[in-house]
Amino acid sequence: MHDGRMSEAAAEDPYQVRWGEHAQHLVDAASENAQWYASVAAHLVGPQDRLAIDVGCGGAGMAVALAGVLSGGRVLAVDGDQEVLDAARANLPHTGVPVDFVRADMDGDLSDVAEALGAPADLAWAAASVHHAGDQQRAVDKLAALLAPGGRLALAEGGLPLRSLPWDLGVGLPGLEQRLDAAQERWFVQMREHLPGSVRMPYGWTQALRRAGLTTAYTRSWLQETPTPLSTKDRHRVVHELAHRVERLRPAGLLEPDDLSAWDRLLDESDPSWLGNREDLYRLTARSVHVGTKP
Repeated sequence: MHDGRMSEAAAEDPYQVRWGEHAQHLVDAASENAQWYASVAAHLVGPQDRLAIDVGCGGAGMAVALAGVLSGGRVLAVDGDQEVLDAARANLPHTGVPVDFVRADMDGDLSDVAEALGAPADLAWAAASVHHAGDQQRAVDKLAALLAPGGRLALAEGGLPLRSLPWDLGVGLPGLEQRLDAAQERWFVQMREHLPGSVRMPYGWTQALRRAGLTTAYTRSWLQETPTPLSTKDRHRVVHELAHRVERLRPAGLLEPDDLSAWDRLLDESDPSWLGNREDLYRLTARSVHVGTKP
């Protein structure tokens, strides 16, 4: 499960995300979360909406979902990495609604995005992307500026951590998954501090929406649960997700040696302790979406 390419590059700066290396993972995640995207899109899109934008589109999961519910509309998918855009475009199914792609960085002025839109958007969506901008409030302000009156900005940020494992796995100390979450939080703090022009945002996402001039800001969360026993496909998905997280954290040295040794056994398909053989895995999380409307 060890990805030498990812770890070698990350060793230069373990807090810099090289998105091109994650392009296939983002495409896989978009496919695996298609049902959630469809549910959220149905909640967000109104009958009069015709122009929507997916900013930081990754595998274009929400772009596809928006295209499926817009009536006679158009979707623009935006990402700052060309490899990510190419992978998303190659994976895009036929939807009947045009999906265009444009490369633009969240830390830029988004003028290329405004030009590609051609008109103010009815809906702007950004999932787990604003927190990669050095100045998150400035990014929210710029996204809000792309909206038409009555348009909504929806930010998918936060929720509850994914849980997939029993507390005691019989390998390493109990509570291994919870310590992985704690290490990831430490990585996230360092990642934010390493961003160019990093500015702290010591308030919540609905407050950020209000500061951007949006009204009726609210949060809605979606529970995602796949209970045990998981199918073989879903068990392998859990293993893949955990391996991806461990490999991101490995170069930063944020995992205790004993925990890292336990993960290496649990993620090794040739080891008797391989997680893919367990019948007590599950998937449980909650994802939050924060929405504000332009007056």
